[in-house]
Amino acid sequence: MQFKDLPKVVTPWSSVGYLTYKRTYSRKFEGDEELLAPDAPTEEFEDTVLRTINAADTQFNCGFTSYEEYRLAEYFLKLKASVAGRFWWQAGTGTVEKLGLASLQNCAFTVVDSPVRPFTWAMDMLAVGSGVGYNIQKHHVDKLPVVKSWFKAPVRMDDGGADFIVPDSREGWVKLLGKTLKAAFLSNNPQNGTFTYSTQIIRSKGAPIKGFGGTASGPEDLVWGINQIALLLEDRRGKKIRPIDALDIMNIIGHIIVAGNVRRSAQIAIGDPDDVEFLLAKRWDMGTIPKWRAMSNNSVACDDIKDLHPFFWQGYEGRGEPYGIINLPLSRACGRLGEVWYPDPRVEGYNPCAEQSLEAFETCCLSEVFLPNIESLEELKDACELLYRINKHAMTLNSHLKETEKVVHENYRMGIGMTGLMQATEEQLSWLDPTYKYLRAFDKKYSEKNDLPTSIKLTTVKPSGTLSLLPGVTPGIHPGFSQYMYRRITIASEHPLTAMCREKGYPVEFKKQLDGTEDFSSCIVTFPFKYADNTVMASDMTALKQLEMIQKLQTIWSDNSVSCTVYYTKEEIPQIKAYLEKNYKTKHKSLSFMLHSEHGFEQAPYEEITKEQYDELVARVEPITEIESVDFELQDECAGGMCPVR
Repeated sequence: MQFKDLPKVVTPWSSVGYLTYKRTYSRKFEGDEELLAPDAPTEEFEDTVLRTINAADTQFNCGFTSYEEYRLAEYFLKLKASVAGRFWWQAGTGTVEKLGLASLQNCAFTVVDSPVRPFTWAMDMLAVGSGVGYNIQKHHVDKLPVVKSWFKAPVRMDDGGADFIVPDSREGWVKLLGKTLKAAFLSNNPQNGTFTYSTQIIRSKGAPIKGFGGTASGPEDLVWGINQIALLLEDRRGKKIRPIDALDIMNIIGHIIVAGNVRRSAQIAIGDPDDVEFLLAKRWDMGTIPKWRAMSNNSVACDDIKDLHPFFWQGYEGRGEPYGIINLPLSRACGRLGEVWYPDPRVEGYNPCAEQSLEAFETCCLSEVFLPNIESLEELKDACELLYRINKHAMTLNSHLKETEKVVHENYRMGIGMTGLMQATEEQLSWLDPTYKYLRAFDKKYSEKNDLPTSIKLTTVKPSGTLSLLPGVTPGIHPGFSQYMYRRITIASEHPLTAMCREKGYPVEFKKQLDGTEDFSSCIVTFPFKYADNTVMASDMTALKQLEMIQKLQTIWSDNSVSCTVYYTKEEIPQIKAYLEKNYKTKHKSLSFMLHSEHGFEQAPYEEITKEQYDELVARVEPITEIESVDFELQDECAGGMCPVR
């Protein structure tokens, strides 16, 4: 497809849509060294759409006809449908050729049941831009051996005589972590309880990163993180690590990855419902919390609501971050509610926003439909079929992580999502069930024709906090937070967009961390945001109504899960408990909750304001409608470990 073949469409951006696109998905043009200069122009949306559609042909071998490519381009440019954010950024690049399917996936999951590979795999996936979930229930973590009594932290020695010279690459950083863990858990010789390493060839802070874009963080944050992990392991010498230690190791890994402020590390940790240390990990009312614990959403794997410890519910009172709940038996047993004809027995957890049930080392391949913008049942079926083909063929690629390649090629799990659901009409919602049935039949026929396994699951509802900003629809199944609000977005402090926002009058402040300090490498920019008048607002829905809507979408659309952070008030907690005791086991696969206000989060993504406050900020800022050149900053859907609505 060529630029002249694209449909002539004016993209209907929201007030923050264009900036979100330019910050998150727009690349510098490849191939010309001059165009890779810091001030080189970056793609406009038409360029990104063209690159992605051509990648569907040249990299994924989707076999679209010219007319199918035209329809797909029209759905993209009119913001009716979208590939996953990772596809917008990576499709058509050399990175896909090098790393394969893993480079295109928003989310992944593993189980911490061995001493090295779960951690190094998670670091690798985080470094290529994927969010990572992990199960740290005690029966998994107990499989790790004791930490050797002679283990000591590796020693940095920046000269050629070091035992290990860290390569200036993603693989090099991962290998340093692996060597540290092997020394702690697997060494059989007290003389090898530690080692020396050199970071002398790691590029300095601010140097450009060619493969993924952005700039390097330098070696200091890697050194800090390895030292923190080693100190934690030294404290467990002669003993096994606990789930809380596994959480901290994963969180520190995430903190290393975000240090360069190019990648946002998204994590979900899944623990036991009676693990007190885990339940208190984010109780900021009990004292200072290590800053790295901001890297993960935390949930418990719970078969029965009665198993929940009282500390779990204390988080719901605003004393700390409320934990989510994961129903693994139901996730394994069925797709859509009422349909138990294709079980998923090896599921052990979820991706960071908990819309995709996953096996160990599995990734999830996502895409999105903006349902309020769809005009007919036939258009919905057509858009979903085209997205399905992109996802299916992208998963046929090989991967640099062979255990991931194996499980993806067995399951072909994807998640075609719906967003803007609270702005959709009843007629639009009525199209979901027949479209699902159409997709399921199409998958069977298409997979057989192309000699591929059928996909174990096909559909989902995710929070969609980033993609939904493009057209300004409500995220996923969430109601509008409020009619008027401040919408806060994280941008690197030295990013050109931060200076531009400041010049245009938008409030800019440094990001505040869990331990009370400021992160001077990250800024929070505040934008005025308004939903359409017909939008269903959180104030219009009780927590129970939101839970019932989740049930409905789990029945008519999603055979994976429905990810929704339920807004509630403290007065509703008894009703929530009663509802869950009756419905949780058989109706919900994953749930998370957040107080609509008084939640204790500083710089929350959403803050309700009055029309007067909205008008005041609008009057003193200049809209950003054109951005010629920006350096890439990867923001995934769960930036900073938080679902985008939390």
